[in-house]
Amino acid sequence: MGSAHAQGIQQTKGDFEDKFRQLDEVLPSPNVYRNAAGEPGHEYWQQEADYTIRAELDEESRKITARETITYTNNSPDTLRYLWLQLDQNIFKRDSMKELATDFGGIGRRGPAVSAGGNGQPAKLSLGEVARQQNMADNDYGYNITRVADGRGKDLPYTIVGTLMRIDLPKPLATGKTTTFSIDWNNLIVEENIVSARSGFEHFPDDEREGGNDIFLLAQWFPRMIAYSDYEGWHNKEFLGRGEFTLEFGDYDVQLTVPNDHIVSATGVLQNANSVLTATQRSRLKEAESKTDAPMYIVTPEEALENESSNPTGKKTWRFAADNVRDFAWASSRKFMWDAQAHKQPGAEHETVMAMSFWPKEGGDLWEKYSTAAVVHTMEVYSRFSFDYPYPTAQSVNGPVGGMEYPMITFNGPRTILQDDGTRTYTMSEKMFLIGVVIHEIGHIYFPMIVNSDERQWTWMDEGLNSFLDLVACYEWDPDMQWTGAGLPRDLTSYMKSSNQVPIMTQSDSVLQLGPNAYRKPSAALHILRDTILGRENFDFAFREYSRRWKFKRPTPSDFFRTMEEASGVDLDWFWRGWFYTTDHVDISIDKVYKLRLDTKDPDIDYPRRRQELADKPAKVGVELDKAEGRDIWVDENPAIRDFYDENDIFTVTNKERNKYNSFLEGLKPWEREAFDRAVEEDQNYYVLEFSNVGGLVMPIILGLEFADGSTERVYVPAEIWRRSPKKVRKLLTYSKDKELVQVVVDPNWETADVDVENNSYPRQIIPSRIEAYKRSRSTRLVSRDIMHDITTELKTDEDEKKDEKAVEAAE
Repeated sequence: MGSAHAQGIQQTKGDFEDKFRQLDEVLPSPNVYRNAAGEPGHEYWQQEADYTIRAELDEESRKITARETITYTNNSPDTLRYLWLQLDQNIFKRDSMKELATDFGGIGRRGPAVSAGGNGQPAKLSLGEVARQQNMADNDYGYNITRVADGRGKDLPYTIVGTLMRIDLPKPLATGKTTTFSIDWNNLIVEENIVSARSGFEHFPDDEREGGNDIFLLAQWFPRMIAYSDYEGWHNKEFLGRGEFTLEFGDYDVQLTVPNDHIVSATGVLQNANSVLTATQRSRLKEAESKTDAPMYIVTPEEALENESSNPTGKKTWRFAADNVRDFAWASSRKFMWDAQAHKQPGAEHETVMAMSFWPKEGGDLWEKYSTAAVVHTMEVYSRFSFDYPYPTAQSVNGPVGGMEYPMITFNGPRTILQDDGTRTYTMSEKMFLIGVVIHEIGHIYFPMIVNSDERQWTWMDEGLNSFLDLVACYEWDPDMQWTGAGLPRDLTSYMKSSNQVPIMTQSDSVLQLGPNAYRKPSAALHILRDTILGRENFDFAFREYSRRWKFKRPTPSDFFRTMEEASGVDLDWFWRGWFYTTDHVDISIDKVYKLRLDTKDPDIDYPRRRQELADKPAKVGVELDKAEGRDIWVDENPAIRDFYDENDIFTVTNKERNKYNSFLEGLKPWEREAFDRAVEEDQNYYVLEFSNVGGLVMPIILGLEFADGSTERVYVPAEIWRRSPKKVRKLLTYSKDKELVQVVVDPNWETADVDVENNSYPRQIIPSRIEAYKRSRSTRLVSRDIMHDITTELKTDEDEKKDEKAVEAAE
């Protein structure tokens, strides 16, 4: 379906904007594949791609040579004349679209820092970018496809289009039919921390082994089938380095030939432990299957240290099998130590899941203490929100990649710091980074490795949902830790009010600021939805229902939106529209508070009140100054001119008013008289609060109230108060006459991402901040240098530098 404008729905009079207009106008129409409730339809389908891969790692040349056989099943109702595959490694070709289309110094750029300069400042290239350019110039990266053949060995025609490849089939592939073909290829492995990639190798030149060692993290490493879906057909978009993919599920049989002193971690379950592990290692692995209280070593630190100083005597082939996964990744190095711990799931398909970690000595105690523990903690939390972990292993591997996820395996980057005394320490930041990134990446095995959303099209569907859940897991780990990059509403205010943003529903490659847009803003939205709007019980039920419905399937945003509404029983179209389809922000201002008192109609009560109200107003300045000067009042000096009105003011009650009051009472119906008499007797305080929606994003109004007696109260006003008046609203609150309101605060707990706390209080409050004294630094302009003196400076030798370092150490 098209937009509201395309459907002819327009507001042509006035400036009213319906913030609660239903999303049906913009969501795709329900159909036999995806129904109106957000469930897979009765004719839902998805393709299947099964892989058999034989690959060899050439450590010296850092190259992979491989053959894969793909068995592709067409479950769609369409006949396919050709197939599309992803060639992700082609992004590293010098003439790739990503390289050619990179805006120097532009926003959203991935990789080492650069600056375009301007306003008198020079352009800048970080040394990291210089090294990247040199590395790209020196190496021919990307796939070298040597053959594509059908199941009988006959060559198949193919066409490479950037990071894509089309294979033309000898005959159309009909519905329900299967085709098998093979691809032979080789490619150089990029140096990850120089080229800036999601996988690659990391070199350790200072290891004792001659020539040093490497850690290889291999992902997006083989030609993979592009998804073919009911809502997009072939998902054949050029890979530009940011958005990841939705993929097809299938079974994998992968053999990896590596140097025989390497330890390999991979998607799936090791099939030939007898061939690649020692008897001791196999025994430890078996023992770990029953050890649930703490991890135990399969490869000890001592064994890993001895291993990394040795040389291989040959090669070994590690074989892994993985069922019903959408991808395959692996890691290989002689530097790895390896631990494992059993995670029990009684009644689940896999009642025992092996949580495992692989890391080099550079990971130190940090990894020993926290990696596998964080893997187990993640499964415990995420399974509570979704489903039992459905695979037999969950792995965390240390290497050059800061954080990436694949089925059953994740790459995580934090390390320890080698001190001069040989010890390894870590900062609080590194501790939080490791625990947080392991939780986040293991969480991604649920979303999107199982709930198979399309990050390329809707990045928030896995990054945002996962950031929401990883923050839940982090605070359940330790709420006192200052989790960085958090996605709580209070963390989003600066981004929400900025002009440099796009709606959450923007396609990945067009997002200006990926972290705030795709991770933190949707996370904040879901925290608000859970803790403020729906309540935890209702939200958790709906979220589990979404997870269950789309486990091992491919959901779209409409499926998530519709499921959350259908399962919770709450109309949330206003919420999705505001948070996901606009760049409005939350800024609700409390502008005025009126204290009202019910008129009793009895002049003997109301007139004295009005007299007192007048007396309570500030005295006239001139009159008070006259008094201060001792100036006499004329009527006091001349009493003869006084009359009736000098003894009776305008609030003097007459019988005429009393008769009018009695007539009013006689005219009331019995039920009206009863209600009126009660209201007069109770004499309650009525408060009218006026609010304005400055930011444009409608939200519930959360009020913190403080009363004169010291008591407090929290009031929740649903977002629907804005339905017919999205810019300004009023709310009436009523309290007993001994309950006097003295302070009102909007969003007192910072739970709605309100960007301006200065207009959240009535009466207004003084805002605490800081001021810093500083000493002006000396000018760095060339003309400001004292060349006359500096030219006499002696050039330091290496020996001088060492003496200076020792002097500093001694002073410390």
